[in-house]
Amino acid sequence: MSPCRYAGLLAALVVLMLAAGCTGTGTGSTIAQGSTSQTVTIADGFERTVTVPSPPQSVVCSGSGGLRYLVYLQSQDLVVGVDDQEKKEQPMEGRPYALAYGSQFKDLPLIGELRGKDDPEKILGIGPQVIFKTGSTGTSYGTSAAEADKLQEKTGIPVVAFPYGSLRNDAETAETYAGLRAMGQVLGKEDRAEEVIAYIEATIADLEARTGDIPEAEQKAVYIGGVSSAGAHGIISTEPAYPPFLWVHANNVAAGLGTAHADVAKEALVDWNPEYIFIDTGTIQMGGDGAIGELKTDPALQGLSASKEGRVYGVLSYNFYNVNYETVLADAYFIGKTLYPDRFADVDPEEKADEIYTFFVGKPVFEEHNSEYRGLGFTAIPL
Repeated sequence: MSPCRYAGLLAALVVLMLAAGCTGTGTGSTIAQGSTSQTVTIADGFERTVTVPSPPQSVVCSGSGGLRYLVYLQSQDLVVGVDDQEKKEQPMEGRPYALAYGSQFKDLPLIGELRGKDDPEKILGIGPQVIFKTGSTGTSYGTSAAEADKLQEKTGIPVVAFPYGSLRNDAETAETYAGLRAMGQVLGKEDRAEEVIAYIEATIADLEARTGDIPEAEQKAVYIGGVSSAGAHGIISTEPAYPPFLWVHANNVAAGLGTAHADVAKEALVDWNPEYIFIDTGTIQMGGDGAIGELKTDPALQGLSASKEGRVYGVLSYNFYNVNYETVLADAYFIGKTLYPDRFADVDPEEKADEIYTFFVGKPVFEEHNSEYRGLGFTAIPL
């Protein structure tokens, strides 16, 4: 076939594909092309079919975590309204994305209250082209297909909804990735969504590769206390499937109590007597410095060898208006370095944290973030 004839056939094929509505946007999506605009139809995280402008020029994020994803996807300039969580003067700011862009968000119009308590009239007054609605699975402030449908009906604005997810197990990790991909598809940021997912996967793989051959008998016995969950908590608050412990092959003494947040008896903690205790620094929002104060003064906890021998360390709180994925990854490197220094000899945890923060939110905010917690992160805590 001559080159000219081949080129003509190719051009004809392209015309036919466009006429038939063929697209290359992936499974579950179509694009309608017009003279001035495009739309994309996707299946969101609840298998709702939603048609939205592609790419939208203005969006709002309802619920915990959606605005964080928007920052991860480098689309924060599209947001035209925020919930009241973004406008509060926090005594302690635990969200790296807010440290990076909070001044920008605080000046935007209000769309409702935190955790998805939307005000449809306010949203209508702002007039975004798309609403993203997110929330944690299995919590009182999650979201659902019914809530998304209700908000869409009240506003007439397309609502793309999805569970927020976590990195605690395969199912919740899959929700995380699906949410990033759904938002990326709407925003025309599919490549960035895949870049974020690949970064998370590569980081976890690096952590596991450094420690994966440590025999079970040599894995350090550890406990994480004061874990934030919809607010600050004391020493008995923990995560049985705390991701950093899983990734660096530490023996979480509270494993077996489920996967989500759990409270343990102080007697059980003393009986476990872990070699190392890590404290979620969000606990200092409580009176008496929360878990730290308890380790200092509670008679029931004075037998802990980690306290007596100086093996209590602070990690940055990663549960703050949902999961800050960059912080949980950064915490894992500090924990790995603390438990197995020979395996992390090439890692400076603070420099690594800023590398991670810069990737996710565009700015190296570790020092500012840690200062919110009186510098107690990534260091031994004196008792």
